[in-house]
Amino acid sequence: MWTWLVRDWHWPAAALFTSLFLLALTPMIAISAGLALTLIFLQLPLYMIHQFEEHTGDRFRLYINRTIGGGREALTPAATFWINSLGVWAVDLVALYLAWFIGPAWGLAAGYLAVVNALPHIGMTIKRREYNPGVITAALLFLPLGGWCILQAGASASWTFHLSALAVAIGVHVAIVIHVARRLAKLSKTGSSADLPRGAHA
Repeated sequence: MWTWLVRDWHWPAAALFTSLFLLALTPMIAISAGLALTLIFLQLPLYMIHQFEEHTGDRFRLYINRTIGGGREALTPAATFWINSLGVWAVDLVALYLAWFIGPAWGLAAGYLAVVNALPHIGMTIKRREYNPGVITAALLFLPLGGWCILQAGASASWTFHLSALAVAIGVHVAIVIHVARRLAKLSKTGSSADLPRGAHA
């Protein structure tokens, strides 16, 4: 399974395939759960569509390694997969369960995760004046639907809920930055510079 998903890099296509089935469930979710919970639910399939744009052909990892890593392997295939599975799918799943069993405000992290992710994509595109993998879905899906999710799920939530959810979203992205910085520091010490082929390196 690891070979198929990561070494052969099929997980972005698998994510898109899964997102289509999740989207097919949306009408039932909307009827039974209401708008706020539906928007929280939608963040996961929308993120999977974003991941398909972002990671098909391994292009985001290679883009980061070229622009941030200067040709060094700042992001490995394994790290990229785990970041997207644990830092996105798991976070959104936990947010959905909390929102479903406790209340919509508990799922705010899903909306904030999408919006916080969109901003660096758009900022990098403006700064570098070039396409970066994922920016189209970030702008067209994350900003409007992530923002709508925040407005609906957090309509009656306190600032504590909003700040906590924002902290989770920012924390996920800060953890990625820290990982990349440590990876580059390690590569500098060892003198490695080449972007390695796909594999199970962490």
